[in-house]
Amino acid sequence: MNHPLLRTTPLHKSYAGKPALKGVSLQLHAGELVVLLGANGAGKSTWLQLLTGLFSPDQGQIEVLGHNMQTHASRALAGLGVVFQQSALDLDLTVQANLLFHTDLHGLPRNVARQRITEGLDTMGLAAQAHSVVRSLSGGTRRKVELVRALLHHPQVLLMDEATVGLDPASRQQLLARVRNLATQHGMAVLWATHLLEETKVADKLILLDRGEVRFAGSPDQFLAQAAGKDLQEEVLKILNPA
Repeated sequence: MNHPLLRTTPLHKSYAGKPALKGVSLQLHAGELVVLLGANGAGKSTWLQLLTGLFSPDQGQIEVLGHNMQTHASRALAGLGVVFQQSALDLDLTVQANLLFHTDLHGLPRNVARQRITEGLDTMGLAAQAHSVVRSLSGGTRRKVELVRALLHHPQVLLMDEATVGLDPASRQQLLARVRNLATQHGMAVLWATHLLEETKVADKLILLDRGEVRFAGSPDQFLAQAAGKDLQEEVLKILNPA
């Protein structure tokens, strides 16, 4: 397999002495969609926060496109596109203004930025919303805008942190299908974090995270093979829906 676009050594992270991640590792390759599945509080957001440089691991190293996140953060971050669980759009600005702010942060010339914004909005069926104030948009439309924004600087790695929270089923499926296409058709490496078991159906690889530890890592077919006769699926449901 080709060289991973993102890889880590075992990562550890604690808060106030309480472990949040316990030696988790990751590799993402071009064209691969990896689903990180776990209940709320399992450590998914902590993992994403480390991968995006918001926090530093207590132990372990992170590389994006060969650049070390701790020592060459700007180069590593340039290769990442991120859609966070909490919206990062300015609700009082238009869609266009939000997107131009992002391209300015990445130093894109305005002519290039405007072309990419137009193309991105067209691709997501949002051309008519370019001059709408974000506050007036539905949750699903806002998520689509955030995906457009995440892709404007042409990252090779896309991180999606519970990106479908609060969306209706149709919007959730549309977003998931679009991201699946980015991996399959455009060779992007994707990490999709979720607590919804049904969102694992599009995965090339599944990672099951439980209380900061990886319980399973492999293909969906391997998961189903292990589940046969071992009640693994029942265990997963218990993890995702604790009593």
